[in-house]
Amino acid sequence: MIDAALLLPKILERAGNNRELSEAAAIIAWKRIAGEGLARHAQPLRLHDATIIVEVADDVWKKQLQRMTAELISRMNKLLKREVVKAIDFRVNARALKTRTGVPRTNKVVAPPASVIASAAEIEDPDLRQLFLRAATNCIDRREAISSQPPDQSQI
Repeated sequence: MIDAALLLPKILERAGNNRELSEAAAIIAWKRIAGEGLARHAQPLRLHDATIIVEVADDVWKKQLQRMTAELISRMNKLLKREVVKAIDFRVNARALKTRTGVPRTNKVVAPPASVIASAAEIEDPDLRQLFLRAATNCIDRREAISSQPPDQSQI
């Protein structure tokens, strides 16, 4: 089976400066490089003047992704084998994101256990420490979400 994303550069080459095709290619490239995990928190909307507009779940995701902007643009353009995207505009819109992805967003903040906080305190790099705490919190959130779901009746 042929990976459709690999055909995008050839399609763009033959389409010339077709705005709609460039937009579709940029959105596909974003989804491809972002992967499933990021797709729950950030969704591309459209391409406008070489700027891809991406809705994110909250300010934390916006800040984190803004740090990665250059890498994300590079990876999209590398996939497309041409400079289609020059900038990314991250916009917070948790409600619209929830509707599109079907992933409920909660405002509940779960504090990591003391053992996790103690482990984090041993990490000297503040950015790495923050990433570690965020990953631990996300893991705890997922575990709680799974444990709070009603059992699947077909497996009983």
